[in-house]
Amino acid sequence: MQTIEKKSTKKAWAQAIAKPATEFPLTQLPILAGKIPEGLRGTLYRNGPGRLERGGIHVGHWFDGDGAILAVHFTDAGATGVYRYVQTAGYQQEAAAGKLLYGNYGMTAPGLIWNQWLKPIKNVANTSVLALPDKLLALWEGGKPHALDLQNLETLNEDDLGGLTQGLSYSAHCKCDRLWRGAAHRQTGEIFNFGISPGKNATLNIYKSDYTGQIIQKAAYPLDGVPLVHDFVLAGQYLIFFIPPVRLNIPPVLLGTSNYSDSLQWQPKRGTQILVLDRETLSVVSRGETEPWFQWHFANGYVDASGAVIVDLARYADFQTNQFLKEVATGETHTLAQSTLSRVCLQPQTGKVTAIEQILDQNCEFPTVPQQNVGKASRHTYLSVSRPEADISQAIFNAIARFDHKTATLTTANLEENRYPSEPIHAEDSQNPEQSWVVTVVYDGNSHSSEVWVLNSDRLDEEPVCKLGLPSVVPHSFHGTWKPA
Repeated sequence: MQTIEKKSTKKAWAQAIAKPATEFPLTQLPILAGKIPEGLRGTLYRNGPGRLERGGIHVGHWFDGDGAILAVHFTDAGATGVYRYVQTAGYQQEAAAGKLLYGNYGMTAPGLIWNQWLKPIKNVANTSVLALPDKLLALWEGGKPHALDLQNLETLNEDDLGGLTQGLSYSAHCKCDRLWRGAAHRQTGEIFNFGISPGKNATLNIYKSDYTGQIIQKAAYPLDGVPLVHDFVLAGQYLIFFIPPVRLNIPPVLLGTSNYSDSLQWQPKRGTQILVLDRETLSVVSRGETEPWFQWHFANGYVDASGAVIVDLARYADFQTNQFLKEVATGETHTLAQSTLSRVCLQPQTGKVTAIEQILDQNCEFPTVPQQNVGKASRHTYLSVSRPEADISQAIFNAIARFDHKTATLTTANLEENRYPSEPIHAEDSQNPEQSWVVTVVYDGNSHSSEVWVLNSDRLDEEPVCKLGLPSVVPHSFHGTWKPA
């Protein structure tokens, strides 16, 4: 009897996460097209979940995958790449056991129910990276960062940065107020970050570090319930938190009958709470409240000539995005979760929002600005976007773009079908201050391969100036950074 093979409904992007990623050692990367710009010297680092299953069991949410770091070093001798899993304690224990042992954001610990209490949440170190002068930090907001070697990505240790005492976590979205001096681009600026300590009412912990990453100042403020706070804003002299109306239903998590993700509730009647802090003293300037929305990421913030704070963000109407991201881990998405680039105008001394406007109606995420513009006005915002013809309920982002705030124009990179770029990372040119580049990692679903693309930041819609081949597929990642040479 003839069997009829059932056609898969999965999209091309799903191939990139279908199997755990394969590490590769420091390797010379072949140039597939174009050439490396002479002024592009430094390292691209990217972090994301490289493994979504172990022992035939899949994780519960995309956020649960073990972190794996890609480094691409651009030198006078060409480009080299290395890709390695962060060797967290949980990763090593599960590798030795050949199975999943821990619960996480979207899953309870496997096995008997008392495992939920006996085993802590695993630090997966999978969200972002912070490049310091002598080490790379792999960041995950539920715990401490892991320090890695900048060149070969060897995991060195879990790092408390001189101030993360027991129970304190360090979020994935720190803000670096960088100052560049001379040709060596020596970093001399401060680094700000936060962490959430859970409880009946959570505590927001604020950290200020010097340019080496060492914490030099801390503050703590109580929050209303246990909210989901993923990112914040540095805007001039202010640190600003927009706390969305998502709260954790604590009892099911404590009982072990539900995971964090499934216990997060959308409560729009709470509105979006606002906390404005002074960056020098870390003291409260004002508190406010505005209409409900959800955001994962802010593009930037700055203080305008009138003294108002302008904040750009990828804004969702509700929390459906969490369900969409849960589905990504399965390779099939069905939930519609659209984010638009929006602008909020805030009076920092009162915490009052005076205007909210949509800048761009195209589905977007991962908004960033050139590093030197963080905390001040930036003409350009770089984003991951969905092409207009894409069914956004069944695809991840399949293009990158630059929005010009002066001309209100969007320039989109031309990626053909079944190609999926990572978050666009802006890199300055070491020889020409008027020139800069955008670096992204592209998964090609047509050939099941990964490449590094370098594009001219002023002409994103033209062919990449350089394409580099990677030895193995690098799954879709979350966040990265550029460290100048």
